[in-house]
Amino acid sequence: MILVTIAGFDPSGGAGVLLDTAVFRALGFDGAAVLTSVTVQNTAAVVRVKPLPPAFVRDQFRALGRDLVLSGLKVGMTGSTANFEEAGRLLAGYPDIPRVVDPVFRSTSGRSLSGQAAATSVLRALRGRASLLTPNLDEAARLSGRAVRTVAGMRDAAAAIFDRTGNPCLIKGGHLTGDPVNLLFDGRQFVLFGKKRIRKDVHGTGCLFSSALLGFLVRTGDLIAAADAATDWTHRAMRTAAPIGRGRAVFSLRSLPRP
Repeated sequence: MILVTIAGFDPSGGAGVLLDTAVFRALGFDGAAVLTSVTVQNTAAVVRVKPLPPAFVRDQFRALGRDLVLSGLKVGMTGSTANFEEAGRLLAGYPDIPRVVDPVFRSTSGRSLSGQAAATSVLRALRGRASLLTPNLDEAARLSGRAVRTVAGMRDAAAAIFDRTGNPCLIKGGHLTGDPVNLLFDGRQFVLFGKKRIRKDVHGTGCLFSSALLGFLVRTGDLIAAADAATDWTHRAMRTAAPIGRGRAVFSLRSLPRP
């Protein structure tokens, strides 16, 4: 089974398509990738982002689609509003397979990763086209138009994002005060997934989690089961992450746990 990530290139290997495809393989899938942008970055910071033209993103994807049977799609950092809109059109062509979108706007170091992407454009591009959205607290605030600092705020934001997009939403709570809690709203119910905080600064946790969630969703066909499994797997993976340079710890294929 083949999973495809549509995302950016991180030359350190700590995030983006290199990490996504490593996660797919660790979970027992084959992985393929469509590049949306290239970056100048290392484990400490993102220095520059260069988006690729939307037509080139589309051509990469169509070439894969003509050759491969796709079992799941993930969209990560697109680099521009135009590429986000293109990704939405590509997702629309595959309504019968799991599609996870991690709406990355900004790196942890503060560098914009999606140009000046307006939340309204992203919401319009994604409407009804994803099995699940996985924003962090800042991204959820941007998409919902409200502050998100608590679990109660996560509930309100997830419901608002569902109303605006028609897509289930899992808000990642890694930046909450205290222990992290992920919150899923599938349009009917809220489900919480909590873990003890690991005191470690790890690069690429959002990429790893959303890629794992896609894998578990393809495997189980159930959002709640997939979110629970991905939360647990990410927590275990974080324990094994280690620095390879002067910046944050990163995941490696050697250290990723078995599912």
